[in-house]
Amino acid sequence: MAKNEVLLSNAERLYVVDQLTIEEVAQKVGVNERTIRRWKTDHKWDLKKEQYLSTKTMFHEELYNFARKLMTSIEYDIDNNEKVDPGRMFAFTKMLPLITKIKEYEDGVINKPAKEENKGITPDFVKLIETEILGMKTSEE
Repeated sequence: MAKNEVLLSNAERLYVVDQLTIEEVAQKVGVNERTIRRWKTDHKWDLKKEQYLSTKTMFHEELYNFARKLMTSIEYDIDNNEKVDPGRMFAFTKMLPLITKIKEYEDGVINKPAKEENKGITPDFVKLIETEILGMKTSEE
């Protein structure tokens, strides 16, 4: 695998799976932000990120449905005076706390506030440029 391919796949993983910003990805991978932005567009990272989050957020529902089926089968055995397999009962009791933890995690990932990207220079920096570089006097002086 070529060096760029390794960097690209690593950057994609950081952006899609680890939910890092472009700036953070560029810093961790050691590549210019423009390159990361180009890769993001060319390889449709936003779509991949959306797909990743949608599949990840459904896991708690699948686990819940599985636990519900397991509970129903255990309940059926109890109602019919049949022996309940201890392994099924153990699995069910271990699964219940996980459902709420996974749900909380998924809600946190979905509702994670997006970090604001710098869209330019700050007003303080503009004043500094005007006074120090351009030699302009501001009205405050």
